[in-house]
Amino acid sequence: MSEGDRLWFFFSAPESAVAAVAEVDGEPYEDPEDPDFSYRVEVTLLPEETDSMYRAPVRREELGLGQVRFVQKVKPEALPVLLARASL
Repeated sequence: MSEGDRLWFFFSAPESAVAAVAEVDGEPYEDPEDPDFSYRVEVTLLPEETDSMYRAPVRREELGLGQVRFVQKVKPEALPVLLARASL
C-alpha cells in the first residue's frame, strides 16, 4: 500500500457488498509493541464517499468476485463501478 491508495471495505452482512471507502495516509510500518500484527497502516475514512456507497452498495455479483479474501486488489473491470458508486 502507498499513500493515496484507496481501501474498499467489503461487508458480508446484511448483504455481501462493498459499502465503505478509505484512503491510505502513509506507508505501512511495523509496530514493535504489537507482535500480533505484521504491519499497520494509517487510513482516513472518506465519509461522503462512504455515504454514497452505503446508499447504493456494490454487490459481490457486480464485482465479479469468486472467493473473497481478507485483502485483495480490485479487478480492473470492477474499479469503474466502485468509483461511480462512491461519487469519485
